[in-house]
Amino acid sequence: ILVMKLAYRIEISGEQHVPAEGPALLVANHVSWVDALLLLATQQRRIRFIMHRDVYDIRLLQPLFKLMQVIPVAPSGSRREMIDFVKTSRQALDDGYLVCIFAEGMITRTGMLQQFKSGLETIVKGTEHPIVPIYIGGAWGSIFSYAHGKLLTKLPTSLPYPISVVFGRPLPATSTAGDVQQAVAELAYDYFEGQKAKRTSLAAMFVKTARSNWTRPALSDSSGQRLSYGRALVGALTLAKRLEPLVAEEEMVGLLLPSSVGGALANLAVPMLGKVPVNLNYTASSEAVASALQQCGITTLVTSRCFIERFPQLPLPERVYYLEDLLTDLGTADKLRALIRARLLPTRLLLKIPCRCGEQLATVIFSSGSTGEPKGVMLSQHNIISNLEAIRMVAAISPEDNVCSALPFFHALGFTATLWLPLLSGFSASYHVNPMDAAAITKLVRQNRSTLMLTTPTFLATTMRRASKEDFASLRLVVTGAEKLKSQLADAFAEKYGLRPLEGYGATELAPLITLSLPDVEQGDVKQSGHRLGSVGRPIPGIVLRVVDPESHSPLSIGESGLILVKGPNLMSGYLNRPDKTAAAIVDGWYVTGDIGRIDNDGFLHITDRLTRFSKIGGEMVPHIKVEEVFYRELGLTGNVLAVTAIPDEKKGEKLVVVYTEEAGEKENLVRISKESELPNLWLPQPENFVKVPELPQLGSGKLDLGALRKLAEEFAS
Repeated sequence: ILVMKLAYRIEISGEQHVPAEGPALLVANHVSWVDALLLLATQQRRIRFIMHRDVYDIRLLQPLFKLMQVIPVAPSGSRREMIDFVKTSRQALDDGYLVCIFAEGMITRTGMLQQFKSGLETIVKGTEHPIVPIYIGGAWGSIFSYAHGKLLTKLPTSLPYPISVVFGRPLPATSTAGDVQQAVAELAYDYFEGQKAKRTSLAAMFVKTARSNWTRPALSDSSGQRLSYGRALVGALTLAKRLEPLVAEEEMVGLLLPSSVGGALANLAVPMLGKVPVNLNYTASSEAVASALQQCGITTLVTSRCFIERFPQLPLPERVYYLEDLLTDLGTADKLRALIRARLLPTRLLLKIPCRCGEQLATVIFSSGSTGEPKGVMLSQHNIISNLEAIRMVAAISPEDNVCSALPFFHALGFTATLWLPLLSGFSASYHVNPMDAAAITKLVRQNRSTLMLTTPTFLATTMRRASKEDFASLRLVVTGAEKLKSQLADAFAEKYGLRPLEGYGATELAPLITLSLPDVEQGDVKQSGHRLGSVGRPIPGIVLRVVDPESHSPLSIGESGLILVKGPNLMSGYLNRPDKTAAAIVDGWYVTGDIGRIDNDGFLHITDRLTRFSKIGGEMVPHIKVEEVFYRELGLTGNVLAVTAIPDEKKGEKLVVVYTEEAGEKENLVRISKESELPNLWLPQPENFVKVPELPQLGSGKLDLGALRKLAEEFAS
């Protein structure tokens, strides 16, 4: 215990939940080989641990285990052996001991919380012994965990090593294994929330990473630009110096830049000045961009001449500055000063941001609302850093990795996982502006020996048609999001490249990752599943899922489909200047996703449907109501004569279908209205997808029957 206290800096919370005397069954997550010793170091009382028989039988350690009165168990043992194990465990509790079980049955190899076994229920069945849930935070990543593949393969990152042990409120003996697992997941959330007060900023973390990886590659793009971490830091500081007098009075600064080296530098420079970068969606309508500028009060925009020329229709604020101008005419003295500052100046003097700023706004990312008007999702430093830490815990990131991405920075996944994740983790990123340009993306992967690719199924399908097996030979992990990954696409990719793309699930409001699928892990005779066919993976660390009845919000059992609620440290601060929308989206601390799904017996989430009237087309959320409003406005009609629904589409996930009655007029006129509208191209229904019906289906309440409407569209398509 003394060695544990010297080698580890253990922070304890909730210790009052462990009884000072008398029995309790302690149930903890299992992340390292020293978990039992860590728990012993938190208590004055003796703890009797339940241990796998294979470990207990290690001859060298058996005397210690007998001294500790460890209770061995063989999960694959005979019925007699299991009865004896339960009897011994129960007797220890009856004798007043604390008994601890790691209910996952083995140390996690993925960093994810594995499913809890039902044996804990049997131990306390018929008793009144309390169950105390425990979360061990920080041990994953230590030298005694499998975070790096094998044990003891890396030196400790710090001494003493920081660990947090969080004890939860006692649960009754009638609790199921699922109840206890949910309680431990909630404690993981508490652990991450407990880090908020200690958080520094994304900019400060980048400075630290850049100084530690000065000569390593950091950024590159398809234009040929390449920067090391040192040059990226110098470049960002130089740009910040040029911008400082131009944005002195601003709170938020608009960025209209592609995913590129220049776009990344701008996203680094603005927060270095203590300002909030807002990446504008250049594929959105002029109306949506104008709304975003107005909501944020943005009067200053940073862009590029060669890029903005492609979008002449977009509204611009009062002041527009171009990267080409800001980064030219740099003299030798300017470069030398930037280099000295980058190398030597303390971070607290280098950045115009407080040292502790977890709750400070990091960015605003716009997401369409139910009427199509964009809502500004406010994400704090803590929101994004928590999401990054959770991703790093489970994705086995290495400094040798390179992520190839064409996801724009106005997309939450692009901003978090392809901009900040590599820059704070010490690996490199390669960017291309157009996600549909398969040739350029293939070339980037091949040139940079990319190991990671984050994309959408639509973009992946496009790239597949161009890339050969040799082009993608370096990839070790391909993750898709934003829309459903169809099994046909995943099968075809796996057959061609020998690597199965996996699926994640997220929302802009969650910064954005909620669940993630991972490759299965096999180490000796131990196998742990990281993904499951048809699922979007397990919740990443710190995330808690709840499936409830859509009407009453009462919790549903494992396997039942219902409305998905999410809680996590990455949950947004709220919608910008929209407390009404925030109150509707976050209920009692839980984000209401609007998605219908179920959690299976092994903790994998399956999405089955959506409540809200949106479609994910090519990775973008398209609101049906906004499209309908265009027709109703131009037609001057108010009755139920036209409605928009969607059906599956192999290329883009879904496609819109306009169902209309005779009163709405001729199809040719409706197609003309659609084409002449200001709707983004992605939102426009194709001419062949207009369906004429005698009348629109309605419910008894008079509301539009959305299920029947979709069925009509599907029958038409077939």
